[in-house]
Amino acid sequence: MTPPNDVVALDAPTTPGAVGAATALLDAYRPGDTRFFASPTRTLLAHGTAAEVPHDERPLAERVAATLDARVRAGNQAPIVVGSIPFDPAEPAVLTVPEAARWAPALRTDPLVALPTPPPATAGGWQVREVPSGEEYAASVEAAVARMKSGEFDKVVLARTLELSTDGPLDLPAMLQRLARRDPRGYSFAVPTGAGRTLLGASPELLVSRHGNRLTANPLAGSTPRSADLAEDVRRAAALLESAKDLHEHAVVVDAVHKALAPFCGDLDVPERPTLVRTATMWHLSTTVTGELADPATSALELATALHPTPAVCGTPTGHARGVIGELEPFGRGHYTGMVGWSDARGDGEWVVTIRCAEAEETDDGGRLRLFAGAGVVADSSPEAERAETGAKFRTFLDAVGVDR
Repeated sequence: MTPPNDVVALDAPTTPGAVGAATALLDAYRPGDTRFFASPTRTLLAHGTAAEVPHDERPLAERVAATLDARVRAGNQAPIVVGSIPFDPAEPAVLTVPEAARWAPALRTDPLVALPTPPPATAGGWQVREVPSGEEYAASVEAAVARMKSGEFDKVVLARTLELSTDGPLDLPAMLQRLARRDPRGYSFAVPTGAGRTLLGASPELLVSRHGNRLTANPLAGSTPRSADLAEDVRRAAALLESAKDLHEHAVVVDAVHKALAPFCGDLDVPERPTLVRTATMWHLSTTVTGELADPATSALELATALHPTPAVCGTPTGHARGVIGELEPFGRGHYTGMVGWSDARGDGEWVVTIRCAEAEETDDGGRLRLFAGAGVVADSSPEAERAETGAKFRTFLDAVGVDR
């Protein structure tokens, strides 16, 4: 018997809703077999598992389309897939068709999202370990810069992690609350990734969305930490817009996005200069790319897999940068710098770059969080500046956890 499914048409989330509808979905999130995703256009809470997307030799977009088609034939009138795709496309994606999905307008339109939330409670405090250490990370950046100056490659994105452990339970709903409420105009998410783990975060970067024949991509590259002092914050933003190093890094990413999307589009608009996007902790150079699909059958996930990984999370040339990441990063990225989001049977969907995130895991003696942060390294990068940038990016999640570091 087909499980009940209350997934509604995707036009519904963009229509006016009851005050507090988006906040109600955020409040209803519970870890386990529940998935939460919020964007600047809509909010989604999905429950249960009606089907899983298999991992086999077929392209991912083809497997997703076949899974959704099977649900339609089984009587599900508006199935979606929701979940996460790893950095390494060869690793299994964790994508499911939920038994039920509830939609609401965007959190940013909900006045209740401004209500304060308490810090997450932990019984025994946090123990924090850097992997690699800050000094080791700076040394890796220095080594990468030397190789780029020799002409070996052009750019690599190097990441580091913070491993947090506690002897108390993890309060994931409270962490998600703080992430979503702090940056309600961004993309917040919490999805299971298998083996008792949950990926949660608040990403500022849209990889690609598709609605009908229209697509939108919003690559971010080139960043600087924000300041609590207003005058200094404005100065940093202005300096970022004039930074030759950051503008070059951004242009490389935008060019790659243009080249990846152009074959799918009859019309593609790429602005000549970037603008600024701010989060609670960072300023980013941003370009919004829009286009009209040449073939309306092209799905959001096909577009996303054509883009992934962009130079913003990997480097250039892509294959060589991936190899350098494997050499210099002493951990597996897993779902970090992959993508998280949803697609439906019509091909519409939203896929977000999985940054400003952590992977949570309950253990027999408490809970663990692995936080991730990376920086784009080019030939004129400063090891200490990239270390400081990753430290600022950790702040998004550390604030959600309640760690003063």
